[in-house]
Amino acid sequence: MEYLMHSKVYVGTYAKYNNGSIKGDWIELNNFSSIEEFYEFCSELHADETDPEFMFQDWENIPSELVSESNLSENIFSIIEKVSDLQYNTLEAFSAWISIGNHNIGSNDIDSLYEGFEDDYQGDYNSEEDFAYQIVEDCYNLSDFVKTYFDYESFARDLFMSDYTYESGHVFRNN
Repeated sequence: MEYLMHSKVYVGTYAKYNNGSIKGDWIELNNFSSIEEFYEFCSELHADETDPEFMFQDWENIPSELVSESNLSENIFSIIEKVSDLQYNTLEAFSAWISIGNHNIGSNDIDSLYEGFEDDYQGDYNSEEDFAYQIVEDCYNLSDFVKTYFDYESFARDLFMSDYTYESGHVFRNN
């Protein structure tokens, strides 16, 4: 997701393309706060056409759910704004959560999506077993003697069979 802050799109027009020209320009999306601002800039860029039909001929650092040859999702601007406010570790966890779940950044409201992430995110752990140790520590009142016999590896396996997911050092609750 950090790469979104460096996203850009090459904007030409269908009329130019159909006439054998790919004249356009690379536009960095973090310079805009809305789709309207972006399209206004594109209109100025292609002011030599009366009613330009924009063609996104290439793009960098944009997930495929957010861009196609003829469409740029307006969500991208709110996503760029949201991720630019996140600390690196939180951004990394949010990216991992997006990659493992059924979370469509192209159609979901970014604030609702982020709230879902906050609900599911359990923290950073070196392994599934480290998370199991934490759960036992937080939820069970075991004596030190019993803890020496507790099978943390099996407990972790059971936790991650259905209730939790471990991805890139981050633990998420499954819904």
